[in-house]
Amino acid sequence: MDLRQLLFCLCLWVACTLSKPTEKKERVHHDPQLSEKMHDDAQNFDYDHDAFLGAEEAKTFDQLTPEESKERLGKIVGKIDADSDGLVTVEELRDWIKFAQKRWIYEDVERQWKGHDLNGDNLVSWEEYKNATYGYILDDPDPDNSFNYKQMMMRDERRFKMADQDGDLITTKEEFTAFLHPEEYDYMKDIVVLETMEDIDKNGDGVIDLDEYIGDMYNHDGDADEPEWVKTEREQFVEFRDKNRDGKMDKEETKDWILPSDYDHAEAEARHLVYESDQNKDGKLTREEIVDKYDLFVGSQATDFGEALVRHDEF
Repeated sequence: MDLRQLLFCLCLWVACTLSKPTEKKERVHHDPQLSEKMHDDAQNFDYDHDAFLGAEEAKTFDQLTPEESKERLGKIVGKIDADSDGLVTVEELRDWIKFAQKRWIYEDVERQWKGHDLNGDNLVSWEEYKNATYGYILDDPDPDNSFNYKQMMMRDERRFKMADQDGDLITTKEEFTAFLHPEEYDYMKDIVVLETMEDIDKNGDGVIDLDEYIGDMYNHDGDADEPEWVKTEREQFVEFRDKNRDGKMDKEETKDWILPSDYDHAEAEARHLVYESDQNKDGKLTREEIVDKYDLFVGSQATDFGEALVRHDEF
């Protein structure tokens, strides 16, 4: 990211912070829907196709014949079988479905990886990230102009250290992904909560009160009447967010709010696919069992798996 991009991002952040929102700011991290289609196998398997491939990949099904579909499905089975034991477990299928649904995350990481791995050693150190992102600001002789950037850099460094599990200040691609998208990793959830609380807790007392909670979503700006959704949020805070009824949200209550324990749709879909395809009822799928039920996984026609396989190999 060059200086112009960083300045643009900061200006955009300031504008969004100071402007009066017309819609509620969404801080809650929900898993994405596997498909917008109805899950009704009696009608069709469209939901399963979207879940297994991702909706965008599933759109290109019509390009292949059934024979080509089976051949390419057989190839993708090898990618799902992470331990290469010839059997696909529910867990392996669940992980594949989650990858298919969140492919945009890995595409974002790949773009940023190329811009931050400055020495080409397939690792990104904190020094590389800092120099690529903040180098121009650090060289700025005007300390007042760089103050906000230094705060941002300190926050990034704290998150980087959390993502770097072995503490060497050098990230692998998986650790770099955790740095850029901490909400996707269990071991990063505390930093997501901490950063959220720092954003909202304006008086610095370590908790979020009702006024701070509402103020993060809505700026009164002299209006006497609140929108209906703001009134609903006030009720939500009192009835559900503030579980111990002390008028504030502490760390655990904030975590329950922004990182809810959602129903695991990927796990449920993986179990469904295994149940429908498991001919010998051993709880696992062979390549043959999956290909035999290719209509369930990819339909009578399939997508171009080539790009998906390459992207999955990268991670």
